[in-house]
Amino acid sequence: MTTAGKPRILVVEDEKHLAEGLVYNLRLEGYEPVLARDGREALDLLLEGPWSLILLDLMLPQVDGFEVARRVRQDEPRIPILMLTAKASEEDRVRGLECGADDYLTKPFHLRELLLRIQGILKRSSWYRTLPGHGSFYRFGKDCWIDFRGRRSGGPRGERPLTEKEFGVMKALVESQPETVPREEMLEKVWGYSSDVETRTLDNFVRRLRNHFEPDPAKPSHILSVRGLGYRFVP
Repeated sequence: MTTAGKPRILVVEDEKHLAEGLVYNLRLEGYEPVLARDGREALDLLLEGPWSLILLDLMLPQVDGFEVARRVRQDEPRIPILMLTAKASEEDRVRGLECGADDYLTKPFHLRELLLRIQGILKRSSWYRTLPGHGSFYRFGKDCWIDFRGRRSGGPRGERPLTEKEFGVMKALVESQPETVPREEMLEKVWGYSSDVETRTLDNFVRRLRNHFEPDPAKPSHILSVRGLGYRFVP
């Protein structure tokens, strides 16, 4: 996923000054950024991968960021997507995450925060490559299974690939059972965030995983919330 040892980052942003600033600063940090100024160009550039990360604006000409994320996930479930959005509503953030994004930053954002998010996402790669102690294939419940090596899974509503972060959440839960995984530990393990980061991203991912694995997502029996602490897995 790198060229000459440099992580390749696809920057999808149509705001000229912001786009140029992102490319300049990412290059200073040792990354190899490539700029796409609209959604259609981004989809074309995806074919020139591999990519280590996609920085994706949601409000784009030609093809919007929601559709770009959906198409990326159809073919490349493992590429991390960090969406950049001027839309501050919870509904828009949830929609972006449901389309396949791994996390979000709301504009305007501090450059240092963005760089820390990118650093955190990329440094998870070595942890993701290790299999949990239960092995590469894990069954639970009545119809649920996870292929940790192939990053595929099955639930009551059928099969589908796991994104990198969905895989990370399930890996952390399965490895830690029967113990509860605190929110802060989950964010550090899966997203590489420090304990002082405030984000609802984890909750959105848990909801998505429950919709896939739980027979009744409104009454989960496998991925349980532990009030005031985090989440616990019950096979």
